Amino acid sequence: MVLPPVRGGRGANRSPPISGNLDAMAHSPNLLLAALPSADFELLRPHLQTVNLVQEAVLVAAGDQLTHAIFPHKGVISLVVSLSAGETVEVAMIGRDSVFGGAAALDGGISLTDATVQHPGSASTLDVERLRTVADQSIVFRTRLIRHEQALFAQAQQSAACNASHSAESRLARWLLRMHDLALVEDLPLTQDFLAQMIGVKRNSVSLVAHILQAAGLIKYSRGHVRIVDIEGLKDISCECYAAVNTQHDRLLREN
Repeated sequence: MVLPPVRGGRGANRSPPISGNLDAMAHSPNLLLAALPSADFELLRPHLQTVNLVQEAVLVAAGDQLTHAIFPHKGVISLVVSLSAGETVEVAMIGRDSVFGGAAALDGGISLTDATVQHPGSASTLDVERLRTVADQSIVFRTRLIRHEQALFAQAQQSAACNASHSAESRLARWLLRMHDLALVEDLPLTQDFLAQMIGVKRNSVSLVAHILQAAGLIKYSRGHVRIVDIEGLKDISCECYAAVNTQHDRLLREN
Protein backbone atom coordinates (compact mmCIF):
# COMPACT_ATOMS: atom_id res chain seq x y z
CA MET A 1 0.00 0.00 0.00
CA VAL A 2 1.23 3.49 -0.85
CA LEU A 3 -0.11 6.60 0.86
CA PRO A 4 0.33 10.13 -0.48
CA PRO A 5 3.87 11.28 0.42
CA VAL A 6 4.34 13.08 3.71
CA ARG A 7 5.49 16.64 3.00
CA GLY A 8 6.34 18.26 6.31
CA GLY A 9 6.84 18.11 10.05
CA ARG A 10 8.68 15.46 11.92
CA GLY A 11 7.54 12.85 9.38
CA ALA A 12 8.87 14.71 6.36
CA ASN A 13 9.72 12.84 3.15
CA ARG A 14 8.23 9.54 4.16
CA SER A 15 4.82 7.92 4.19
CA PRO A 16 3.31 6.89 7.53
CA PRO A 17 4.54 3.35 8.26
CA ILE A 18 2.08 0.49 7.98
CA SER A 19 1.48 -1.16 11.35
CA GLY A 20 -1.04 -3.85 10.55
CA ASN A 21 -4.57 -4.53 9.34
CA LEU A 22 -8.01 -5.23 10.76
CA ASP A 23 -8.23 -8.87 9.73
CA ALA A 24 -8.59 -10.05 13.35
CA MET A 25 -10.99 -7.29 14.45
CA ALA A 26 -14.78 -7.52 14.36
CA HIS A 27 -15.12 -3.75 14.69
CA SER A 28 -13.01 -0.73 13.88
CA PRO A 29 -11.71 1.86 16.39
CA ASN A 30 -13.08 4.46 13.94
CA LEU A 31 -16.66 5.31 14.89
CA LEU A 32 -17.92 5.67 11.32
CA LEU A 33 -16.73 2.16 10.47
CA ALA A 34 -17.77 0.73 13.84
CA ALA A 35 -21.36 1.90 13.27
CA LEU A 36 -21.70 0.00 9.99
CA PRO A 37 -23.80 -3.19 9.97
CA SER A 38 -21.56 -6.27 10.09
CA ALA A 39 -22.24 -7.26 6.49
CA ASP A 40 -21.31 -3.80 5.21
CA PHE A 41 -18.17 -3.65 7.35
CA GLU A 42 -17.10 -7.03 5.99
CA LEU A 43 -17.00 -5.51 2.50
CA LEU A 44 -14.33 -3.12 3.78
CA ARG A 45 -12.43 -4.98 6.50
CA PRO A 46 -10.12 -7.17 4.36
CA HIS A 47 -8.93 -4.07 2.47
CA LEU A 48 -8.25 -1.78 5.43
CA GLN A 49 -4.64 -1.13 6.41
CA THR A 50 -3.52 0.50 9.66
CA VAL A 51 -0.94 3.30 9.51
CA ASN A 52 0.70 5.67 11.96
CA LEU A 53 -0.18 9.36 11.76
CA VAL A 54 2.96 11.43 12.40
CA GLN A 55 2.37 14.82 14.00
CA GLU A 56 2.65 17.81 11.63
CA ALA A 57 2.98 15.58 8.57
CA VAL A 58 1.14 16.90 5.51
CA LEU A 59 -0.72 13.88 4.16
CA VAL A 60 -2.20 15.60 1.12
CA ALA A 61 -1.74 19.06 -0.40
CA ALA A 62 -4.55 21.11 -1.93
CA GLY A 63 -5.04 20.05 -5.54
CA ASP A 64 -3.62 16.56 -5.05
CA GLN A 65 -5.50 13.55 -6.33
CA LEU A 66 -6.81 11.52 -3.41
CA THR A 67 -5.63 7.93 -3.59
CA HIS A 68 -6.76 6.76 -0.14
CA ALA A 69 -9.48 7.51 2.38
CA ILE A 70 -8.22 7.83 5.95
CA PHE A 71 -10.31 6.75 8.97
CA PRO A 72 -8.56 7.97 12.16
CA HIS A 73 -8.52 5.78 15.27
CA LYS A 74 -6.86 8.19 17.70
CA GLY A 75 -5.09 10.86 15.70
CA VAL A 76 -6.57 14.15 14.52
CA ILE A 77 -6.25 15.56 10.99
CA SER A 78 -6.55 19.29 10.27
CA LEU A 79 -7.90 20.60 6.99
CA VAL A 80 -5.91 23.76 6.29
CA VAL A 81 -6.24 26.51 3.68
CA SER A 82 -2.98 28.21 2.62
CA LEU A 83 -3.01 31.83 1.44
CA SER A 84 -0.64 33.47 -1.03
CA ALA A 85 1.01 35.63 1.65
CA GLY A 86 2.04 32.52 3.55
CA GLU A 87 -0.71 32.41 6.18
CA THR A 88 -2.53 29.16 6.86
CA VAL A 89 -5.89 28.76 8.56
CA GLU A 90 -7.61 25.60 9.74
CA VAL A 91 -11.16 25.14 8.47
CA ALA A 92 -12.06 21.75 10.00
CA MET A 93 -10.82 18.82 12.10
CA ILE A 94 -11.27 15.12 11.41
CA GLY A 95 -10.88 12.54 14.15
CA ARG A 96 -12.05 9.10 15.21
CA ASP A 97 -15.68 9.99 14.45
CA SER A 98 -15.24 10.59 10.71
CA VAL A 99 -13.15 10.14 7.56
CA PHE A 100 -10.81 12.14 5.37
CA GLY A 101 -11.20 11.56 1.64
CA GLY A 102 -14.70 10.13 1.83
CA ALA A 103 -15.85 12.40 -0.98
CA ALA A 104 -13.48 10.53 -3.31
CA ALA A 105 -16.12 7.80 -3.49
CA LEU A 106 -18.60 10.34 -4.78
CA ASP A 107 -16.72 12.75 -7.05
CA GLY A 108 -13.42 13.40 -8.79
CA GLY A 109 -11.26 12.87 -5.73
CA ILE A 110 -9.28 16.13 -5.61
CA SER A 111 -8.33 17.51 -2.19
CA LEU A 112 -9.51 21.10 -1.74
CA THR A 113 -7.25 21.73 1.28
CA ASP A 114 -4.00 20.60 2.81
CA ALA A 115 -4.52 17.73 5.26
CA THR A 116 -2.09 17.95 8.18
CA VAL A 117 -1.74 15.59 11.14
CA GLN A 118 -2.58 17.78 14.09
CA HIS A 119 -2.33 15.10 16.80
CA PRO A 120 -0.43 11.82 16.38
CA GLY A 121 -2.14 8.47 16.40
CA SER A 122 -3.18 5.78 13.99
CA ALA A 123 -5.75 5.29 11.26
CA SER A 124 -7.18 2.83 8.79
CA THR A 125 -6.66 3.59 5.13
CA LEU A 126 -8.61 2.34 2.16
CA ASP A 127 -7.76 2.60 -1.52
CA VAL A 128 -10.13 5.02 -3.27
CA GLU A 129 -11.08 2.49 -5.94
CA ARG A 130 -12.14 0.02 -3.24
CA LEU A 131 -13.98 2.82 -1.43
CA ARG A 132 -15.97 3.58 -4.58
CA THR A 133 -16.72 -0.09 -5.16
CA VAL A 134 -18.07 -0.58 -1.64
CA ALA A 135 -20.04 2.68 -1.82
CA ASP A 136 -21.73 1.33 -4.96
CA GLN A 137 -22.45 -2.00 -3.22
CA SER A 138 -23.65 -0.59 0.11
CA ILE A 139 -26.28 2.14 0.28
CA VAL A 140 -25.69 2.35 4.05
CA PHE A 141 -21.99 3.10 3.61
CA ARG A 142 -22.62 5.54 0.77
CA THR A 143 -25.26 7.41 2.77
CA ARG A 144 -22.93 7.73 5.75
CA LEU A 145 -20.13 9.06 3.59
CA ILE A 146 -22.50 11.73 2.25
CA ARG A 147 -23.62 12.72 5.74
CA HIS A 148 -20.07 12.90 7.04
CA GLU A 149 -19.14 15.17 4.13
CA GLN A 150 -22.14 17.37 4.98
CA ALA A 151 -21.02 17.51 8.63
CA LEU A 152 -17.52 18.47 7.51
CA PHE A 153 -18.88 21.24 5.29
CA ALA A 154 -21.01 22.55 8.17
CA GLN A 155 -17.91 22.60 10.38
CA ALA A 156 -15.97 24.57 7.76
CA GLN A 157 -18.80 27.10 7.43
CA GLN A 158 -18.94 27.58 11.19
CA SER A 159 -15.16 27.97 11.36
CA ALA A 160 -15.25 30.74 8.75
CA ALA A 161 -17.94 32.61 10.68
CA CYS A 162 -16.07 32.09 13.94
CA ASN A 163 -12.76 33.46 12.65
CA ALA A 164 -14.53 36.52 11.28
CA SER A 165 -16.63 37.37 14.33
CA HIS A 166 -15.29 36.04 17.62
CA SER A 167 -12.43 36.93 19.93
CA ALA A 168 -9.15 35.04 19.87
CA GLU A 169 -9.76 33.81 23.43
CA SER A 170 -13.13 32.33 22.50
CA ARG A 171 -11.72 30.77 19.34
CA LEU A 172 -8.84 29.15 21.20
CA ALA A 173 -11.23 27.80 23.84
CA ARG A 174 -13.47 26.40 21.07
CA TRP A 175 -10.50 24.86 19.30
CA LEU A 176 -9.13 23.22 22.46
CA LEU A 177 -12.53 21.75 23.29
CA ARG A 178 -12.90 20.25 19.83
CA MET A 179 -9.38 18.90 19.99
CA HIS A 180 -10.09 17.32 23.38
CA ASP A 181 -13.26 15.68 22.03
CA LEU A 182 -11.36 14.05 19.18
CA ALA A 183 -7.99 13.25 20.81
CA LEU A 184 -9.41 12.30 24.24
CA VAL A 185 -6.35 13.73 26.02
CA GLU A 186 -5.71 16.79 28.19
CA ASP A 187 -2.01 17.17 27.34
CA LEU A 188 -1.39 18.56 23.88
CA PRO A 189 2.02 19.19 22.26
CA LEU A 190 1.32 22.46 20.47
CA THR A 191 3.80 25.08 19.27
CA GLN A 192 2.93 28.79 19.02
CA ASP A 193 3.25 28.64 15.23
CA PHE A 194 0.88 25.70 15.02
CA LEU A 195 -1.71 27.30 17.31
CA ALA A 196 -1.54 30.54 15.33
CA GLN A 197 -2.30 28.64 12.14
CA MET A 198 -5.17 26.75 13.71
CA ILE A 199 -7.10 29.76 15.03
CA GLY A 200 -6.03 32.31 12.43
CA VAL A 201 -4.04 34.81 14.51
CA LYS A 202 -0.51 36.19 14.42
CA ARG A 203 2.14 34.14 16.21
CA ASN A 204 2.85 36.85 18.80
CA SER A 205 -0.85 36.88 19.74
CA VAL A 206 -0.91 33.22 20.71
CA SER A 207 1.18 33.65 23.85
CA LEU A 208 -0.99 36.53 25.05
CA VAL A 209 -4.24 34.65 24.43
CA ALA A 210 -2.94 31.45 26.04
CA HIS A 211 -1.79 33.36 29.13
CA ILE A 212 -5.28 34.88 29.46
CA LEU A 213 -6.75 31.36 29.57
CA GLN A 214 -4.04 30.27 31.98
CA ALA A 215 -4.70 33.23 34.29
CA ALA A 216 -8.35 32.17 34.34
CA GLY A 217 -7.30 28.67 35.48
CA LEU A 218 -8.54 26.99 32.32
CA ILE A 219 -5.23 25.69 30.94
CA LYS A 220 -1.57 25.38 31.82
CA TYR A 221 0.60 26.72 29.04
CA SER A 222 4.30 26.43 28.38
CA ARG A 223 6.36 26.66 25.24
CA GLY A 224 5.22 23.86 22.94
CA HIS A 225 2.72 22.38 25.40
CA VAL A 226 -0.87 22.97 26.56
CA ARG A 227 -2.61 21.09 29.35
CA ILE A 228 -6.39 21.45 29.61
CA VAL A 229 -7.33 21.96 33.26
CA ASP A 230 -10.98 23.04 33.27
CA ILE A 231 -13.27 21.69 30.51
CA GLU A 232 -16.41 23.35 31.83
CA GLY A 233 -14.58 26.66 32.20
CA LEU A 234 -13.46 26.45 28.57
CA LYS A 235 -17.07 25.83 27.54
CA ASP A 236 -18.10 28.98 29.41
CA ILE A 237 -15.54 31.16 27.61
CA SER A 238 -15.90 29.47 24.22
CA CYS A 239 -18.03 31.09 21.56
CA GLU A 240 -21.29 29.57 20.33
CA CYS A 241 -19.46 27.76 17.53
CA TYR A 242 -18.35 24.81 19.66
CA ALA A 243 -21.94 23.89 20.52
CA ALA A 244 -23.14 24.72 17.00
CA VAL A 245 -20.68 22.30 15.38
CA ASN A 246 -21.65 19.54 17.82
CA THR A 247 -25.35 20.16 17.20
CA GLN A 248 -24.91 20.03 13.42
CA HIS A 249 -22.77 16.90 13.70
CA ASP A 250 -25.37 15.11 15.86
CA ARG A 251 -28.24 16.20 13.61
CA LEU A 252 -26.58 14.96 10.45
CA LEU A 253 -25.26 11.70 11.86
CA ARG A 254 -27.83 10.64 14.45
CA GLU A 255 -29.50 8.23 12.03
CA ASN A 256 -26.19 6.47 11.24
